[in-house]
Amino acid sequence: MQLFYAPDFVPPCHTLGEEESRHCVRVLRLSEGDEVHLTDGRGTLYRCRIVGADPRRCSVEAVETLPDFEPLPYRLVMGVAPTKNADRFEWFLEKATEVGVSAIVPLETDHSERRVFRPQRGEKVITAAIKQSLKAFRPELMPLAPLRKVIEGPFEGRKFIAHCAEPRSQAGKRYLPAALRPGEAALVLIGPEGDFSAGEIDAALACGFEEITLGSQRLRTETAALTAVVMASVVNGIKNEPCHPEEQSDGESSST
Repeated sequence: MQLFYAPDFVPPCHTLGEEESRHCVRVLRLSEGDEVHLTDGRGTLYRCRIVGADPRRCSVEAVETLPDFEPLPYRLVMGVAPTKNADRFEWFLEKATEVGVSAIVPLETDHSERRVFRPQRGEKVITAAIKQSLKAFRPELMPLAPLRKVIEGPFEGRKFIAHCAEPRSQAGKRYLPAALRPGEAALVLIGPEGDFSAGEIDAALACGFEEITLGSQRLRTETAALTAVVMASVVNGIKNEPCHPEEQSDGESSST
């Protein structure tokens, strides 16, 4: 299945942008009558037929609409401090999208290594990841937000903060897979390499967050964040399987 992202698609007809058209016609060598799929990123998958194989303005026509295509059976919001090396945070965005996440909030914390976040590149990484992993739901990438604004804001679900310090609450730190319950909404906060400050942890606990651990290994920020995403996926029984080479949207094979 070849998947293209078209957030402004209004059935039945659509013209792909120049970059997508070139990829479709020149790279994938698709022609009139061939089948492709489009998604609006909001859960609708469209099975389409190419009606005009122009490498600059490839036009398609929807032949089937599949609403609410393979939604996550849970809501997971990840609040993560961007890494000093932007590539590492982009790696997290890509892999979290592949595994399954609802939204990602870049956090500005007391010990942040990066206090300026430009979302344009991150948005492109997420778009490429949904196409590669054949997803109809596109995670939302939020603007950089101060940690205290996030912890004091509303959230309908469980709220967790992962940190490396000693437990600061009477309940102590729970292993995330043991704390999560299938089907529930969860907000998980992951700090920078210098971890959250004691004041930030206390503020989160005062706002109803639960202390968690991701295990005994010392993890970098992006690794810890992806570990939490994978743990939520496993708790909810999601089976993530590698695609076969012919199913890859960019024609490349994947490895496990």
